[in-house]
Amino acid sequence: MQTYIEENRDRFLSELLDLLRIPSVSADSKFKGDMLKAAEFVRESIEKAGADKAEIYETAGHPVVCGEKIIDPALPTVLIYGHYDVQPADPYELWNSPPFEPVIKNERIYARGACDDKGQFYMHIKALETMLATDTLTCNVKVMIEGEEEIGSSNLGTFVREHRDMLKCDTILISDTSIIANDVPSIETGLRGLTYVEVEVVGANRDLHSGVYGGGVANPINVLCEMIASLKDENGHITIPGFYDKVEALSAEERDALNAAPFDLDEYKRDLDIDDIRGEEGYTTIERTSVRPTLDVNGIWGGYTGEGAKTVLPSKANAKISMRLVPHQTDDEILELFTKHFESIAPGSVRVKVTPHHGGLPYVTPTDSIEYKAAELAMEESFGKKPIPTRGGGSIPIVALFEQELGCKSILMGFGLDIDALHSPNESYGLFNYYKGIETIPLFFKHYAELKR
Repeated sequence: MQTYIEENRDRFLSELLDLLRIPSVSADSKFKGDMLKAAEFVRESIEKAGADKAEIYETAGHPVVCGEKIIDPALPTVLIYGHYDVQPADPYELWNSPPFEPVIKNERIYARGACDDKGQFYMHIKALETMLATDTLTCNVKVMIEGEEEIGSSNLGTFVREHRDMLKCDTILISDTSIIANDVPSIETGLRGLTYVEVEVVGANRDLHSGVYGGGVANPINVLCEMIASLKDENGHITIPGFYDKVEALSAEERDALNAAPFDLDEYKRDLDIDDIRGEEGYTTIERTSVRPTLDVNGIWGGYTGEGAKTVLPSKANAKISMRLVPHQTDDEILELFTKHFESIAPGSVRVKVTPHHGGLPYVTPTDSIEYKAAELAMEESFGKKPIPTRGGGSIPIVALFEQELGCKSILMGFGLDIDALHSPNESYGLFNYYKGIETIPLFFKHYAELKR
């Protein structure tokens, strides 16, 4: 198997680079044609890997690509999940090279989607090809690669419910997460949920001259900033009533285990070029970014932002706000709490509107399951050391729905690194990580089949 990977190493990379050249940005309608092009690329790749079938399925939004290889109905079935859509590449001027013209530098692939999630899901397609070419496939394989993960997977729930029989499986394997370091393997055992909203604050019925009206009427930008600032207190604690009601406090033992993972705070600050950290008082950086809920402004705008000066009081101001959730919090409940509170703190001089975008539930997978043990054994075999269980700070909205609709657990066996700059300019993915994933995935199948006997 390793020989096959080495012999096809250059081709495996060349194919990934071709996929990265397709600007499959799901959030922007001008890329709709490229979304279809990417879906077809994925379909062809699954088919060429040796699948029995590979098809594109339309949804109310962007299409889903599904394929399968059934070698024996009596054997366990693993469903591979990933997404071919990527985040917008803006601002383009901050990229050192064009985001959709992949460049390899210092053993890393630089391109939008290199790690999130094209590089990671394509490992699975190449691993499937490798197992079939070397006659080492030990389980049935189903593949589902969607095109709306970066905008909340709003149509995937309907798709899963309508295709339960087609997607029926014993476990779901996902590579859309990271490891601690290339010499410190890890497996994420949980994800935070998400509530994402856009808020609007409206003042006068038109933009106003700041000299004529300044000081006499509300400035929506000022009001919005004051409202946002009030959402946290001086200790970084979120002030929305009821926000923490269902947040479960971890025991001292659980917190110690979480903080036992290798972490260098000075290196963390150097990597981000910051002088100090900031967050909820009473918690470590590891805890703040994994097991504590958050509230952050993801974008804010209003008024004149062009070249030069324009003395104007804007008619309205807007912001996008995301809240990461932890177990027992639900996106719908937090949306309701946020909306009620945001409306209640608005002064009478403005009108406010809260528009929900998308959300998802938190997720935790047990470390004593057969699925986790198989991933643990696979990574231990390929990395030469036992992986550390960690909790991820990000969200994959569909994971909780998978368990609800398909009745099985997901394993988050990703190969990214914190330095990959997900969602940022100059996103990258290590060549080591790409090939290590292709090497490790077949080992998961081997150990899973053995443990399921």
